[in-house]
Amino acid sequence: MNVKNLTQKLLVSVSLLTLFAPFPASAQLVPQPWVSVGSKDGDITYSAGARALNLGAEIGVGPDGATGVDVLKFLSLPYLSPYVGLGYYSNDKGLAVSGGVQVGATKNVFVGAGYNSVRGFNGQLGIRF
Repeated sequence: MNVKNLTQKLLVSVSLLTLFAPFPASAQLVPQPWVSVGSKDGDITYSAGARALNLGAEIGVGPDGATGVDVLKFLSLPYLSPYVGLGYYSNDKGLAVSGGVQVGATKNVFVGAGYNSVRGFNGQLGIRF
């Protein structure tokens, strides 16, 4: 068996597992809010966001009082949820890209870490209803 065939079989297996893996529908319908504190260039940054149906929105304040909104897309895996996002910020900061991961700490609490090109690295704390 060559590497190409093995890679194809692995890709098909992961795709089928992702497609047919059970996820609780109720957890996806109820918004999951969080707050975030971070740092960029020595300035403290902060934000608040919410997630529902694997989409999220985050309102944040960055250095020099730049404010903006990010739209996030989550990938739900059994224990963690990585995400990527795109946003726009004032004060000539412009377009922002972001990414990170959220992990369930308890049944109703999750923590996360992320990076935003305007707001820098941040830590997140959120709740599930």
